[in-house]
Amino acid sequence: MRAGARPRPVPPPDQVASRFSHPHLYDNMTTKHRIIQVGSLAGSPTANQNLAERYDVVELWKYPDRKAALAEHGKGITAVVTSANHGADAELINALPDLKAICSWGVGYETIDIQAAKQRGVQVSNTPDVLTDCVADLAWGLLIAGARRMGQGERFVRAGLWGSGQVHGSIPLGLRVSGKKLGIVGLGRIGEAIARRGAGFDMDIRYHNRRKRDDVPYGYEASLTGLAEWADFLVVATVGGAGTRHLVNRDVLEALGPDGIVVNIARGPVIDEAALVAALQAGKLGCAALDVFEHEPKVPEALMISDKAVVLPHIGSATLETRLSMENLVLENLQAFFETGKVVTPAE
Repeated sequence: MRAGARPRPVPPPDQVASRFSHPHLYDNMTTKHRIIQVGSLAGSPTANQNLAERYDVVELWKYPDRKAALAEHGKGITAVVTSANHGADAELINALPDLKAICSWGVGYETIDIQAAKQRGVQVSNTPDVLTDCVADLAWGLLIAGARRMGQGERFVRAGLWGSGQVHGSIPLGLRVSGKKLGIVGLGRIGEAIARRGAGFDMDIRYHNRRKRDDVPYGYEASLTGLAEWADFLVVATVGGAGTRHLVNRDVLEALGPDGIVVNIARGPVIDEAALVAALQAGKLGCAALDVFEHEPKVPEALMISDKAVVLPHIGSATLETRLSMENLVLENLQAFFETGKVVTPAE
């Protein structure tokens, strides 16, 4: 988060349906603006429906020939809705001669060709802040689950292996979390929220970033390998994209060590997955607790069967409150663009 920037407040559950949930606000519109929706926003319970109610939506994913659909429907389209899953490549951007705005559902935008958008003068918005707390919460859930062997323990109980007279069964002892050393890769909005939670566990906290920040109380490590050597837990919270692909490589993972735990709630390709599997199998890394993977939804078999791994299906923002807030922010960006020509939360 930039110095002095204030996070967007997340509304409480009883207020999460904003003004965009009330169609009567649009009764005075004589015609609907026409937009292209690149893919279904199935991760939100009402996003597709609300977009269809408010706009004349060309549902691009339903056309078998995408190129022909863009040629047929693209003229006059000034706004596109997408997500990190569906993206917006240069081919799509350049196929829309009147395009002025791309509104993305989610905080990541590595699948949107930002350079192509800039060359065309196209604004790109995402949905920051509203998912920060839920993703940070999940990072801590993964960290604790990995350290305390929660996944292994649950499987042990469900399999009926907990014999009488055993306090904790025969599974190996876990690791204490409180008072340990927490390293964070990427101290942006989510990384900072993770760090704040670490203070509650009396942890020593350091981070690795593209540049040192002067507005936080945490120690800075210019070397990622150096951070891993120091840390007990390494949480990956950096942006995705080509610039961070395999940032966490074999050297970093082995520096974390045989008792170290790596947590990833960022993007799968930030970690070299093959190197991760090799380090776990060789006993050079203690545990991997992952919400994201390099080739989603494909997860290596070695991770699925390993007691040294906690694996989740990319659910960092998957709460009712956060998904509705993300949906509302997409709608807010669209409405602001059509009313003022400017989106509310331009991608940084």
